[in-house]
Formats: sequence, structure tokens, C-alpha cells
Amino acid sequence: MLSPTVDDSRVDLRTVEATRYVTPLREGGSLPGLIEADDLGMYVLKFRGAGHGLKALTAEIIVGELARRLGFRVPEMVFVTLDPALAKSEPDQEVQELLATSGGQNLGFDYLPGSFDFNPVVRDPGPELAARLVWLDALTLNVDRSWRNPNLLLWHKNVWLIDHGASLYFHHSFREGWKPASSYRFDAHDHVMLPAAGPITGETVSTDMLKEVLALVPDDWLTSDGVFDADGARAAYLSFFESRLANSDQWVKELEAARVARV
Repeated sequence: MLSPTVDDSRVDLRTVEATRYVTPLREGGSLPGLIEADDLGMYVLKFRGAGHGLKALTAEIIVGELARRLGFRVPEMVFVTLDPALAKSEPDQEVQELLATSGGQNLGFDYLPGSFDFNPVVRDPGPELAARLVWLDALTLNVDRSWRNPNLLLWHKNVWLIDHGASLYFHHSFREGWKPASSYRFDAHDHVMLPAAGPITGETVSTDMLKEVLALVPDDWLTSDGVFDADGARAAYLSFFESRLANSDQWVKELEAARVARV
């Protein structure tokens, strides 16, 4: 197992204030942007006013922080306070509108200068890392780690995980009385790491770890759809993970079958 890159004792995310909007990053469908903050750091900003909004940001925190605690490398996440007035100096109308509708608390990721897309064909990630990542993405229903869009960066010779907003897709269907399904569809055949993966087994994910991760999500993000209060939303996510892990024998068997078929 990889060593965590950040101290697991952290109980909250830092908060910084955006001081300058630098440029849009048009690789992502939600139009993230590069910003400078009051700590002089540069961050890739995911906007609360974009696309799936707070649902996507919630998935980013839950999956990104869970990955970090399992030893994967994930750029540091911070809450970014954004003043809509920054939109006044931006000439692009689309960016102006995004800044104007994203006032308040957003989510930023430490910018990794000089990083580039990771390709497991060019550089072998190793069978253990590849297998663990396939498992993590299956656990969290991350449908966005394909050859077309691997969402992996190579920085200082290490693989870094980014862009988890499409994970946990079930939360777009939250409703009163919601319960996790007995099974969820996850097609591993297109996963970018599957050809490099060794035998796929599993990880140890405790209830305490999940509760600590869920506690990082702001209450108002969890209640934005009006279905649950904050405690109810956290309980829903926790029930998903507990159900998914309890049924892991079934879907891990499917992952391993897909891996063997590729050998």
C-alpha cells in the first residue's frame, strides 16, 4: 500500500480566499479555472455554479479524501471563498456568468505545475497501484477513468488522482425513503488501469473512516437538493458504502473476470 501523502489526522479542509482569476481550464466539461489565493497558492477551482454544482463538489470531497486516506496521491483540497466581483475583470462572458453564480464557498485543488496526463502504456504504474485504483473506482462508481478521459496526472514521477465529480452517481436520484440498490452497474472493461492491473482484491475501509470523510462536506452542500437534512444525507452516503462493501465479493469477482479476460 502506498503511504498517505498528507497527515490522516486532519479533521477539516483549509479555507483560502480567491484573489485573482487567472485562466479557464477548458479540458473539463464544468469549465474549472486556475486561481490565485490569499495564501499565494495556485489552485484549480471547481465552481459551485457549474454543471451538477454542489453534487459534483460533494463527490469530489468524499472520493478524493477517501482515496487520500487509502494512500493514493490526490492534490490537496481546500475550500475557496469566491467574491463574484472577480467577474468584472473577466472578458469571457461564459466565465463571467460562472464567477457571478459561484459566490461563496467553492472547492479548490492544489495546482501541480508541469504535470501531464498519465498514460499507463507509456509508463507502467505497477500491478498493485493499477489494481487498487480499479477497485476504488468500482467502490465509488467512478465512471470517468477511461482511456478517453483517464483523470490521472504524472507529477514528479508519481501518479496523482484528479476529477471525481462524476462518482457516486446515485446521489442525483436521492428522494424521500431512498435506499441503496443491492447492486450498481460498473463496467470495468474501459478502465484505463485494467490492462496493467494485477489481481484485484480489496481494501479495508472502516465505518469511522467513512464518517470522518463525510464530516468534511459542508452541511449546506448536503441539503442543496432539499431531500435530506445534513445528518440524513450523511447517513444515506454511509448506507451506500456499507452496502457496497458488504456486497464486494460479487463486484470484485466481476472486476477480476474483466481483468483476466484482458490478459
